[in-house]
Amino acid sequence: QVQLVESGGGLVQAGGSLRLSCAASGRTFSSYVMGWFRQAPGKEREFVAAIRWSGGSRYYAESVKGRFTISRDNTKNTVYLEMNSLKPEDTAVYYCAASASASLASTYYSDAYRYDYWGQGTQVTVSS
Repeated sequence: QVQLVESGGGLVQAGGSLRLSCAASGRTFSSYVMGWFRQAPGKEREFVAAIRWSGGSRYYAESVKGRFTISRDNTKNTVYLEMNSLKPEDTAVYYCAASASASLASTYYSDAYRYDYWGQGTQVTVSS
């Protein structure tokens, strides 16, 4: 129903910036919640940021707040994650995800199991 493809990952020095893109194909709805998660080697997947297609409030993990910005362009069916002041601990595979639940409250945006669709992931490596 919905296919998600991430891009924009790569190798960057600490303090640098990257912009990740998540292109969605298929039908998306304004009620969808779009999220970014990441997973480092040996670690569990963790929440990074989330936003509804319709816009409004944005939600961030404390570890990235003030450094990362999530945004969306509904005309392009694309969600972005602007990452600034990158740190080595940001190194991970970054995944785009979508929840089709129209009733999903912001309290649960960080729960990975509530998301229905996932991309393949894009590697972000931050050198020290």
